[in-house]
Amino acid sequence: MAPTGADRLLVLDTELAPDADTFEQLRQTPSVTVLDTWAQQAAALAALRPAPDVALLDEPARWIYYPWRQTLVKLLGPRSYRALRLDRNRHLVTAAEQDRLGRLRIGIVGLSSGHAVAHTLAMSGFCGELRLTDFDELEVSNLNRVPASVFDLGVNKAVVAMRRIAELDPYLPVQHFTAGLSESNITEFLSGLDIVVEQCDSLEIKLQLREQARPLGIPVLMATSDRGLIDVERFDADRTRPVFHGLMGDVSADTMAGLSAAEKLPYVLRVFDPQRISTRMGASLLEVGRTLSAWPQLAGEIGLGAAAVAEAVRRIGLGQPLSSGRTQLDTAEALDRIAEPTPAVDPPQDLRVAAPAPAGDPVGAALAAAIRAPSGGNSQPWHIHSSGDQIVIGVDAQRSSTMDVAFRGSATALGAAVFNARAAAAAYGRRTEVRYTEPGPNGPLQATLDLSPGTDPVSARWFPSVLNRETNRHMGNTTAFPVDTATTLTEIGRQYGARLHIAADRNEIACTARVFGAADRFRYLDPRLHSEMFSELRWPGDADMDFGIDVRSLELDQGNLAALALLRRDDVLASIDDWDAGTVLGEDTSRRILSSSAIATVLVSGSTLTDFARGGAALAAVWTAAQDSGWAVQPVSPPFLYAHNHTELCELSGKHAVELGRLLDEFTSLVGKHDDESMVLTLRISAAAAASVSSRRSAGITNRNG
Repeated sequence: MAPTGADRLLVLDTELAPDADTFEQLRQTPSVTVLDTWAQQAAALAALRPAPDVALLDEPARWIYYPWRQTLVKLLGPRSYRALRLDRNRHLVTAAEQDRLGRLRIGIVGLSSGHAVAHTLAMSGFCGELRLTDFDELEVSNLNRVPASVFDLGVNKAVVAMRRIAELDPYLPVQHFTAGLSESNITEFLSGLDIVVEQCDSLEIKLQLREQARPLGIPVLMATSDRGLIDVERFDADRTRPVFHGLMGDVSADTMAGLSAAEKLPYVLRVFDPQRISTRMGASLLEVGRTLSAWPQLAGEIGLGAAAVAEAVRRIGLGQPLSSGRTQLDTAEALDRIAEPTPAVDPPQDLRVAAPAPAGDPVGAALAAAIRAPSGGNSQPWHIHSSGDQIVIGVDAQRSSTMDVAFRGSATALGAAVFNARAAAAAYGRRTEVRYTEPGPNGPLQATLDLSPGTDPVSARWFPSVLNRETNRHMGNTTAFPVDTATTLTEIGRQYGARLHIAADRNEIACTARVFGAADRFRYLDPRLHSEMFSELRWPGDADMDFGIDVRSLELDQGNLAALALLRRDDVLASIDDWDAGTVLGEDTSRRILSSSAIATVLVSGSTLTDFARGGAALAAVWTAAQDSGWAVQPVSPPFLYAHNHTELCELSGKHAVELGRLLDEFTSLVGKHDDESMVLTLRISAAAAASVSSRRSAGITNRNG
């Protein structure tokens, strides 16, 4: 039906001469109100994130004339208006999904409960064209469920819905039929539709609509406004399926037209199962025509039905799973099951760490010190055996991780454990000879320590500090890092066969923060890296607290600590990865690095596992010395740290290998890595408060014989 003059919406582009003339005529008409909030709209558009492209920002405005309101409204152009209006859909609906749904042509039959459906689809942007039909006019008794007003009384319901949608989005094409659906216009109504929503009262029309939609392959949806029942008939998937799921048998629309209301009742009850109708609706149906004038409906139920239909439209439009059938979204039943949530109660803190060995036991002291060494995620990837005056430290491959490429991270931790053991043994009057055994292909490193009487003052000086070394993840205050401290740490690294690159310049720290933040984003987004990262974390009350990282040691505020519950969900991170989003994921790492006074990276010549163990000893010495000087220290290991080539990057994260490789190249350039060097680990050095929680250790990884 072509709109009448009273319903004919005008969209005017004043850059076109005819539209400019029409606009001027309307603007000069005394009875026409002019509403111009375009400047606020344009400012809101420009503030969107990510920033809109120039073409969107420069799109010419339009003037919309609403004849039923006698009002001219200035709006953003169609593309920019849609982008701004639907911005809050992201990322619940992706841009690609929004575009796909924005091409759907949807017909709605019956504009009492159908009004809410039409408006919900239009608000959500789940359609590119709406086709509405209803023969009836709005009455006062409709205002308990139709979101209209007294100014709409006496107006056709399809027109009322069309006007409301036009005031929401004047660029959305809406056709409206005021004669309702009949045999004479049903073909025209259905032509070209992708989905039909049937919300009418007539059983004959319900049947006729489905009989006509089935051969055209048009799915039909229906919400009954009682106990949240939603009905789906996927004629697009099966054009041979019986209408109404076969509940009405072989009866046709023609047969139904000749039946009285009493004769239709058995068929109505076949479609609307008496056992599924709510108690009050069932009782009400028996009173229709007696104490009730019509079938009762509540606005809340209609809103619930509109939401269910919108989700069904979304699934059909995006090709997501949705079978034929029916289900109920019963709000009342759900509220009957309401229960108090159980608040989380943190158990008392147990900060137990492995105790040093009794005095006079150099081997026991060396074992106790070895397990205090740092390791990735506090995984303590060792198995330690002692026999007499010999200690063997190996790597437990089961405690390795994807980021521990070729066991390089484990070799670094093993070297730190050797450093600690030597310090303890020296403090107890023992010299230590160390032999590293390189493995066969793809195996971990092993260290053998032989203790003998003698002095080692260089190692002994570290022993008191080894027992106090800790990871401190507090934010720093960016205090300037003294040059003499940097010189001292660099010399200590050199004494242990490593080169220390210290970044104390704020620009270099900022570059490091950007690179590490971007790399950590991929650690969240890669499913395997994400799973392993969160498997390291321990919440109060968890089992196996002797390993891993206590979340309290992350030094997060309550808001960020609560956000971990979302960040640990695989499905949430998978969605972010699909959207190529998640810049927030690396922000915490970036902020921590930016708060630091210096960033120290340990490098060694060579790339064997023995070289990494040598680097681990240097790392432990530098870390301990920095802490002795009053600085807070936190190891920071980007996921690319131990990957030496593209093949290893692909094994680390196939999907993100290229991006991680680019970040690796950028960081190696920052630290000036030479071709014959390997990066061992990076340390954040900060001026910060003492750590809240110390990492615990398990004595169960040691085995002492004699």
